[in-house]
Amino acid sequence: MKRYLSPQDAAFLRMESRRTPMHVGGLLVFKLPGDAAPDFLKALLKQMREQPFMPAPFDSRLSRTGLSKVLPAWEPAVSDMDYHIRHSALPFPGGERELGAMVERLHSQPLDLTRPVWECHLIEGLENRRFAFYFKAHHCAVDGMGAMNMVKAWLSDDPNDRSGPGMPAAPEHKVPAAAVGKAADGLIRKALTITRGNAKAVSELFKTFYKLGQGGKESVLRAATTTPRTLFNVPITQQRRLGTQLLDLSRIKAITEATGTTVNDVALAIVAGAVRRYLVEHEALPEQSLTASIPIGLPRSDGKAGNAVTGFVCPLATDIVDPIERLKLISSVTDRTKKQMLAMSSAALEQFALLGMSPLLLGQMTGVLAKMPPFFNFVVSNVVASKKPLYLRGAEMEAMYPISFLFDGYAINVTVIGYSGRVAVGFIGCRDAIPHLQRLAVYTGDALTELESAVAGGAPAKGGKVAAKRRKKTKA
Repeated sequence: MKRYLSPQDAAFLRMESRRTPMHVGGLLVFKLPGDAAPDFLKALLKQMREQPFMPAPFDSRLSRTGLSKVLPAWEPAVSDMDYHIRHSALPFPGGERELGAMVERLHSQPLDLTRPVWECHLIEGLENRRFAFYFKAHHCAVDGMGAMNMVKAWLSDDPNDRSGPGMPAAPEHKVPAAAVGKAADGLIRKALTITRGNAKAVSELFKTFYKLGQGGKESVLRAATTTPRTLFNVPITQQRRLGTQLLDLSRIKAITEATGTTVNDVALAIVAGAVRRYLVEHEALPEQSLTASIPIGLPRSDGKAGNAVTGFVCPLATDIVDPIERLKLISSVTDRTKKQMLAMSSAALEQFALLGMSPLLLGQMTGVLAKMPPFFNFVVSNVVASKKPLYLRGAEMEAMYPISFLFDGYAINVTVIGYSGRVAVGFIGCRDAIPHLQRLAVYTGDALTELESAVAGGAPAKGGKVAAKRRKKTKA
């Protein structure tokens, strides 16, 4: 039986192109347990290929009928596990550089949309008795929070648990012929209920837009309409580059306690500080503040997969020299906006999300998105994996690095994951548009140190506002 994609899920599917594959991924690094047998990875690979561990809709493929272009849907499919689960090895010595180069290549390749839209890569040969696990799935099937919950279901907080990833196969649901008519009546009633709910949501939406337009420099709508074009907002190619950095969560929490802000606020300020330094070095920092699109996960009352997310545009205060003042402005905007949005009904939030995606969807489908004025400069997502260490058949997960996707005209994307006392910052960028992406990741560590120094009473970094300079066009 077919299951139709939600409007938001369908939007991510329609934005797929060769240069802009719409999959999200994650890189998990594990340390082999002390008593690991020589065939530990071989046994793990065998279990993953034989025991189902992927939830719906990854047990299905996208329907390939003529109607699918208008109403995309999932249809049952049998997964070829030898295809979906790959086994790779790093060239000796397997360091972080070699691992990053492999994952960059894997993430640059689009998924085969004629098959279930996921891949897993088990990577051995990482130095210091470690191995890695790279996973990617199409955004039309899962969002960041859903992917995080799925990965956590494969792991255990018990180091002695050797069960590994696995889940019972979902029972086959057969719909009796007599039930089809009742189902159709139910759909009609549901459609009428949704229509009435949407009418109320439109009124609620206009009220929220009015509130979001208030606040001067803290206005979310003002930020979205005054976003400057930067060297991040250029046409992109298919190939990707990855930058990662690990930060100590206790250092971030010390700043939150001293400033009365949140971990999310400090993470945003750290990214803003890193981006500001990067653009200053390239003599390309605009006079206006850069902005970021901030996704907000919505409650999943029905337990279904897919996307349950909305978001808003937040100024990053990159035009402010003092890192504490930058943090205060970011905190003020996020606190005020989240309260306004979370007071909205679920129907209004869904309308808000679709309205925000519409220009991106139309721009990308028509090929003009990179030529349009940017609505934000890049996306910054923030999720929490686990406060406790997690294990895969006794192998401790040392780190989890997020890897997101790019729109045309938006050449970087940032995701922050909190796990076991540390924060992993992952930058994904267009290989040809963003030089030295790893520097951006490294600069997040420097931005954290700068914030600590400012909180302790140190002087803010010198530099002031730097006018943007037109970047010379060079061949990649």
